[in-house]
Amino acid sequence: MTRQALTRRAKKIRVIALDVDGVMTDGRIIVDGHGFQIKPFDVYDGFGIVMARHMGLKVAIITAEKSEAVARRAKRLKIDWVAQGALDKRGAFQRCLKHFRVSPDRVAYIGDELLDLPVLKQVGLAASVPNGRPEVFRHVHFVTRAPGGRGAVRELIELILKAQGHWKKILKHYLTV
Repeated sequence: MTRQALTRRAKKIRVIALDVDGVMTDGRIIVDGHGFQIKPFDVYDGFGIVMARHMGLKVAIITAEKSEAVARRAKRLKIDWVAQGALDKRGAFQRCLKHFRVSPDRVAYIGDELLDLPVLKQVGLAASVPNGRPEVFRHVHFVTRAPGGRGAVRELIELILKAQGHWKKILKHYLTV
């Protein structure tokens, strides 16, 4: 896809929906001696989410896993809508669309696994990470340079913010503080 076509898609986005394992994290699930899950999240991705929300974009999580770590991260970042335990991502995505009252072309989704295909095939801007499944790459508009859990979410968000003309406002804000 050309950069121009990608920018056209990114300009329309109002909701950014994220998978977790393999996208917001590197895909590893660490279980401690007490059975608690530990998921390493990236601070750059988190700040990207904060910037996106500050510029009026809505952020959602659609994940097949269910964990307290995701619930806490979502709460800390003030994620607008969360669906955990969503093995049927198509159904969760339909609920997401209703919640935000948007059409699929107004949504960007980043996923890495076969479970993400039903959503990736519907959205206006479909993205994956370089550590995603090869079958997924055939159905996305954009593959980040950064791997999952290492800035991929931030990369997608910056693409959208730049396409929508928000990036200069963000830079100006931090340069004048």
